[in-house]
Amino acid sequence: MRPVKPWHLVGVVVIVALLTLILVRQFYSSLPLVPWTAIPTLLLLAIGELITGNSTKARIERRPDTKPVEPLAVVRLTALAKASAYGGALIAGVFAGFALHTVQLLSQDTPRGEFFVTAGSFAASVVLICAALYLEHCCKVPKQPGEERGQV
Repeated sequence: MRPVKPWHLVGVVVIVALLTLILVRQFYSSLPLVPWTAIPTLLLLAIGELITGNSTKARIERRPDTKPVEPLAVVRLTALAKASAYGGALIAGVFAGFALHTVQLLSQDTPRGEFFVTAGSFAASVVLICAALYLEHCCKVPKQPGEERGQV
């Protein structure tokens, strides 16, 4: 499994934001209000991944008072980190596209409120992406002394 490349995530955010912007421009008047509950949800997911990353890193490094980690658990956490990073990028793109549309309508009350909700949700999505990348980094097994790249 290869690590997530941040540029791929940026590409996902940009493409989804542009597609969302196009769709929101067409259907904005018929869409329901954006819920603010995405912000705490995404932040709680990010906190969970940060805590899990710290715990996993300590267990992989075999710090005192930690139990060794099962290799399959590390693989599962790495898969979770990749899924969270790409899922966070999709969510960030949707909220970015929505925010780009509503920023043009700040003189009206409802779009102004939606702008702040979508901008906050976008920021929370970015925090989730960063936490996922951190979790993925924590799942790397440190190289043994004398081990070089390309040797099996």
